[in-house]
Amino acid sequence: MFFFCYLRNMNNIITISPDIQSGTPVFYNTRVPVNNLFDYLKAGDSVDEFLKDFPSVKKEQVLELLQVIENTFTFNLSSHDKTSA
Repeated sequence: MFFFCYLRNMNNIITISPDIQSGTPVFYNTRVPVNNLFDYLKAGDSVDEFLKDFPSVKKEQVLELLQVIENTFTFNLSSHDKTSA
């Protein structure tokens, strides 16, 4: 149930449509691929730098996406800890 709630909220964060960037996940209401954010972060750039370069993406979208990823990861870790105990 926990995981499903976060996936349902993803519709406000990302769009996946064959009509937009050939189905590449993009930030909702933009044509900016989500992968661009991760490329920036891997290169050591900040979220603010990413937002400056892609002004159509809202800061709330980025923060919500990162929160979903964090919660998914920590949810999986806590589930794993319970099953291995």
